[in-house]
Amino acid sequence: MKTDELIGLLAQGAGAVEPNAVARRYATALGWGAFGATLLMAIILGVRPDLREAVLLPMFWIKLAFPVSLLALGVAVAARLARPGMRLGRLPIALLGPLAAIWIMAAVELLPAAPLQRQGLVFGETWRQCPFNIAMLSVPAFIAAFWVMRKLAPTQLVRAGAASGLVAGALAASVYALHCTEMAATFLGIWYVIGMLIPTAAGALLGPRLLRW
Repeated sequence: MKTDELIGLLAQGAGAVEPNAVARRYATALGWGAFGATLLMAIILGVRPDLREAVLLPMFWIKLAFPVSLLALGVAVAARLARPGMRLGRLPIALLGPLAAIWIMAAVELLPAAPLQRQGLVFGETWRQCPFNIAMLSVPAFIAAFWVMRKLAPTQLVRAGAASGLVAGALAASVYALHCTEMAATFLGIWYVIGMLIPTAAGALLGPRLLRW
């Protein structure tokens, strides 16, 4: 049987693809993931008590914009990896943009600081809990992102799993910012990044097992 005939045979009876199906599925997954992460934060961690004052500070919005930008880029990467033959283009390089920005801000903080001040900028008061809290809050979005990916047709399973984990980690870090009182760019550039890397690494490991089709 020729390739064209095989494709025609497989396509028989296939319905029309829903417009923006991938975008709609990811919107649903992100909605459930955000709901689950927010619920976990509210029950286990709580919202920072000075949130009303914090939202008036520019650094609060920078702190929130950092994981949100990674979330948007992560979704774009995951959506392309979910479909065979789609190229990532410059998206992997774009992912370095938010990281470079926060690390440049961290360098500006650290260079003029005294040794004791540097220690405070690096470790803050919550460095031991921060990465693991982000990883914990990422669980609902991790499940939702993998659910979406399994409904599609990824072929690069390690990358697809890692992208799904990054989406979950970035969403969790965005929610965690409403609880966390740390405001130093150095802290964010280290411990928030580690927190997001935990589900990203887990996704890369689980991708070949959970996304196989």
